Amino acid sequence: MLTEFGDLKKAGAVGVSDDGCCVANSEVMRRGLEYARYHGLMVISHSEDTNLSRGGVMHEGSVSTRIGLQGIPAASEEIMVHRDISLARLTGCPVHIAHVSTKGSIELIRRGKEAGVQVSAETAPHYFSLDHNSVMEYNTRAKMNPPLRTPEDVQAIKKGLAEGVIDVIATDHAPHSPLEKDLEFDKAAFGIIGLETALPLTLDLVRSEALSLPEAIGKLTCNPARVLNIPGGHIEIGAEADLALIDPEYEYVLREEDILSRSKNSPFIGKTLKGRNDLTMIGGKIVWQRDAENLSR
Repeated sequence: MLTEFGDLKKAGAVGVSDDGCCVANSEVMRRGLEYARYHGLMVISHSEDTNLSRGGVMHEGSVSTRIGLQGIPAASEEIMVHRDISLARLTGCPVHIAHVSTKGSIELIRRGKEAGVQVSAETAPHYFSLDHNSVMEYNTRAKMNPPLRTPEDVQAIKKGLAEGVIDVIATDHAPHSPLEKDLEFDKAAFGIIGLETALPLTLDLVRSEALSLPEAIGKLTCNPARVLNIPGGHIEIGAEADLALIDPEYEYVLREEDILSRSKNSPFIGKTLKGRNDLTMIGGKIVWQRDAENLSR
């Protein structure tokens, strides 16, 4: 069943999504795209064929075989990416593919864009920073959906970002308590926090010359605003002063006690990161800043 798109639009919604529970029925997805187009809403697609992924807890490949965990094949994502691009072509409605994780998805999105389909895409920092080897020690902080893929997929994600196939870097922030994550791997919840590590991990792409600094900032700011057709994401005279003051050179080891989120389920704890936010301004007002000692560094 579809929700009331018109009522959502009137209430201020700018998009609709099936995140976490992919629309399995292609006819329902088609109607959703048609209604979204009529109401001027963006459709954000969680691309997952659950008939292939059901029961899986990590990427299906050499690591899952070695450590004895049920895998989620790359095809479970790619099949639905292909379907939703095809339906976007059929309906004329733009579709945004969320949390892209595979090389095959990148190629499908690339071909869709080349064919003139209104398709955009995002990935998350963990998909260009980690691969399925992070699960070798049954680390539930590395359990997410879609799962961490192969090193080849990681390189494809970086290339997709560099070439503009992937428009947006999103955090896919998913906080969980220790009661949900400190379990046997197959019983632990999917998802990690990502808000506080998104900046340093994205800046790693700049340091490796995969992206320029303006390109990296664009994928975190103005590109998401453009995809959702909302104001913001850039600086201009008369615009709302929604700004962040960052220190791109500040290097630190991420400690659990330093995380401001109430949840600590990050696979980057204990890793050396470089770059952080020092001040946040919303609507011209400072809403958060570090202490003066840190700001002076």
